[in-house]
Amino acid sequence: MSLVDVVQFNADGLVPVVAQQHDTGEVLMLAWMDRAALDATLASGQVTYFSRSRQRAWVKGETSGHVQRLMDLRVDCDGDTLLALVDQTGPACHMGPRSCFFRAFRGAAVTDVRPSMGGTANG
Repeated sequence: MSLVDVVQFNADGLVPVVAQQHDTGEVLMLAWMDRAALDATLASGQVTYFSRSRQRAWVKGETSGHVQRLMDLRVDCDGDTLLALVDQTGPACHMGPRSCFFRAFRGAAVTDVRPSMGGTANG
């Protein structure tokens, strides 16, 4: 059985994908894939997502150069979430930090916990 046979896409034809730096375990971002984006990722080794706002596929880093090279792809026990172990070039977040998870709750406030890496507003 192949990976694409195991993946359970939601009613919109999408599956959430957690991107994690393969060698450090750092969680970088969460995005979505449709079947075509999954096929493109597996074929090229460069991670392709599906933009829900733009309603089209996008190769991570296509405008910024901050690409994700796929090192391994895993599916969870229910088949409804993917874990992409990637080699991230530059920041993953379109706001500049390496990870999209750069804000933490500290008491009642949200605080930035990671420095910016000088990213652009394009992913």
